[in-house]
Amino acid sequence: MAQAAFEDLAETFEFLDDWEDRYRHVIDLGKAMDPLEDAFRVPATKVDGCASQVWLLPQIDGTGPNAVFHFRGESDAMIVRGLIAVLHCLYDGLSVTEVGAVDAPAELGRLGLNDHLSAQRSNGLRAMVERIREQAAIAVTA
Repeated sequence: MAQAAFEDLAETFEFLDDWEDRYRHVIDLGKAMDPLEDAFRVPATKVDGCASQVWLLPQIDGTGPNAVFHFRGESDAMIVRGLIAVLHCLYDGLSVTEVGAVDAPAELGRLGLNDHLSAQRSNGLRAMVERIREQAAIAVTA
């Protein structure tokens, strides 16, 4: 079910032998993202449950269950910004219906993230996944 971009990421992670290299790669992914404009860093886009500041801006193309889910994001922490980039690889371009069908823990587990993130970061990652799923669920019925 994973997007081609996520499959490419999973393959890259297979070639990176140690977690420090993977960690650096996640940070580099975050650095490569376009920044979210200040106008979108508002309470409505802020994700609760993250130790860092996190904003996710959904962008839905179309209406109903076949609408295509896109999003942009930002964080004040480089590793979290990288985790947003990972989620972008996982979800961006799926239909809003498909977003709800993604087994995020299993997919992210393929990257070994579960074993190497602090409890706070893991909770924040779950909060971001929940926000993405909620936004897609709202769009399914729109």
